[in-house]
Amino acid sequence: MKTPYGLGILLVTLSYFVFSTHDAVIKLLVEQVTVWQILFFRSVTVCTCCLLIGGPRLAHRAATSNIVKPMAIRSLFLITAWLSYYTAAKSLQLGELTTLYFAAPVVATLLAGPMLKEHVTLARWIAVIVGFAGVIVASNPVGLTISLPVYLALQAACLWAFSTVLLRRTALHETSLVQMTITNFFFILLTAGMLIVEWKHVDFATTAMLFGVGLLGGLAQYSFFEGMRRAPVSVLAPFEYTALVWAFVLGYLIWGDVPAANVTLGAVLIGGAGLLIIFGERFGRKASTSEGS
Repeated sequence: MKTPYGLGILLVTLSYFVFSTHDAVIKLLVEQVTVWQILFFRSVTVCTCCLLIGGPRLAHRAATSNIVKPMAIRSLFLITAWLSYYTAAKSLQLGELTTLYFAAPVVATLLAGPMLKEHVTLARWIAVIVGFAGVIVASNPVGLTISLPVYLALQAACLWAFSTVLLRRTALHETSLVQMTITNFFFILLTAGMLIVEWKHVDFATTAMLFGVGLLGGLAQYSFFEGMRRAPVSVLAPFEYTALVWAFVLGYLIWGDVPAANVTLGAVLIGGAGLLIIFGERFGRKASTSEGS
């Protein structure tokens, strides 16, 4: 992949695959423990791994970084997004929930212009629209009406989009390990208090799964943060749709869910959105080079 943003695209795509695997494990865990426990154990694991890698120097740099305040705000947005998403999931069908949540790349592309001063090309807009169409086709939502769960799912999508744009603003000023340390430290603070109220007993196997979620979450976060350092939000946004494809693949492998024809067609559209970005950026680069010469 020889586009100027190729490595960023690869890293973000990898992160969505790992996030999908991470979500599949969480789907198994939510039947045994609370969301607060999952978030707490995941954050403790990620934060511990970062500090083991970076040592005291990383801890000092994270504590004195100029991005502490924006990362604290981002952590609040993410916590609220998670709670909104899982609350909505109790009342909405998977197709409805997925379609609403994947409004996030569209919102992120809309925000990229005014917040990041990115020039969003026609190819990027087409890719976002084609990818969203693929999500609708694959998810096949029917009978969707305005309700509190619908509002919560849309709220989660908007908060995730805003946190993604905010991450792009900080990603260029700090290393990924510093950003991960700060984010997960705030997650620990925000979730620790709720453990007293909503604690459920966990056995050894469940504890191992909780820390496994932390390792998967850490790898996904690192890939995502590094990807954001290497490409604009409007380039990366359509690749978030690949998470839907991975979700259906994992659903088949773990639970035996067989994708229907509409899922296959939706996956093709989502893949097409990614190709539009890759070739659009490549041809745009060639055109700029030709004009310059």
